[in-house]
Amino acid sequence: MANPETAKTVDLSHIIEEGMTTYKGLPGPQICDFWTREGSAPNYDDGSTFQIGRIDMVANTGTYLDSPFHRYADGADLSELKLESIASVPGLVVRRPWENALAIDAGHLDGVDVEGKAVLFHTGWDRHWRTDAYFGEHPYLTAEAADWLARNGAIVVGIDSCNIDNMHVRARPVHTRLLGAGIPICEHMTGLDRLPDAGFLFTAAPPKVKGMGTFPVRAYALVG
Repeated sequence: MANPETAKTVDLSHIIEEGMTTYKGLPGPQICDFWTREGSAPNYDDGSTFQIGRIDMVANTGTYLDSPFHRYADGADLSELKLESIASVPGLVVRRPWENALAIDAGHLDGVDVEGKAVLFHTGWDRHWRTDAYFGEHPYLTAEAADWLARNGAIVVGIDSCNIDNMHVRARPVHTRLLGAGIPICEHMTGLDRLPDAGFLFTAAPPKVKGMGTFPVRAYALVG
């Protein structure tokens, strides 16, 4: 397992930028100054200036984490997530290139030890980020795969696709099953090709916000 003192840090998050689209139909973030450097200058006598930024965005922006409250009104919200489920979790990567098949089923997990692990699905779909193709037919997990992950003890599950469910049908069985089992979901990941198959620590910790089920994260892994 990775030694935090000597490990390499691998960033697994997309950059949040003004006006970007994470989902079609949802507004992109608006980023601006609340307190400008020029405006702050008269408040100090030593030449100090400061910027305080402001961002207006929906919670599902960029690379983000879903807590059970995202799906269930009585589920744990962001403030109630246990750190051991989202920080320094031993990780493994399941590689299922989208060119081979879009649906990831339970059979693709045969022989994989997911107990106590962060399970990250590397499909390569992140190459389409910020393009129209990103919102087309995309890689996703099946309900059977979600049941298998929950039954076999996964701690947190992530994917480098626009949705862990098939967003082109009117059901979300993977969110239903994983979040119902208390397993957070990290979507819109990137850079999973830079990770080994196992032997790293995964973190995707959102702010401790009460009454919210989703928020952007700086997802990363410690490798080596």
